[in-house]
Amino acid sequence: MAALKQQRDDEYSASDIQVLEGMEAVRKRPGMYIGSTDQRGLHHLIYEIVDNSVDEFMAGYCSSVTVVIREDGSVRVEDDGRGIPVDKHPTTGTTALETVMTTLHAGGKFGGKAYAVSGGLHGVGASVVNALSIWVKAYVTRDGNLYEQEYSRGITSTEMTSQVLQNGSSGHTGTSIEFMPDKE
Repeated sequence: MAALKQQRDDEYSASDIQVLEGMEAVRKRPGMYIGSTDQRGLHHLIYEIVDNSVDEFMAGYCSSVTVVIREDGSVRVEDDGRGIPVDKHPTTGTTALETVMTTLHAGGKFGGKAYAVSGGLHGVGASVVNALSIWVKAYVTRDGNLYEQEYSRGITSTEMTSQVLQNGSSGHTGTSIEFMPDKE
């Protein structure tokens, strides 16, 4: 046990309390979110995205989840679930996709309406993966369109784009998240 220190009250004050907001907290103390910054941390990043796809499966909206770990260390997780919503979020004013990818504690698992069973960090998983990655590419297929957006270290780096899918693909839905974990 450490020796008890005698400290005066004026030596520890409100100015000693740090307030980290948003992705700054994740980047400064990643271990609080993914456990470590070694291989176990990389596994945790992958699990967070996989958990989202598995949640879609468990809810009955998905029949296939694919995980690819590339030679360069980047990862792709793809499912044929409903696809992350892309309409404007009423609180953030950005798309639901951008909200989920860039805002801690934003997700479909809180209200109980979207998922009866869910895993992962409940609303921080995708945003934490984003914060701890050099780049992230999100692809969402829904409503006959393919939507794309890119991020870097927790920040949106491109506007969301969309393209109409060819006939025959209009009923296809799903989400694909690709990311390159940050070694920093």
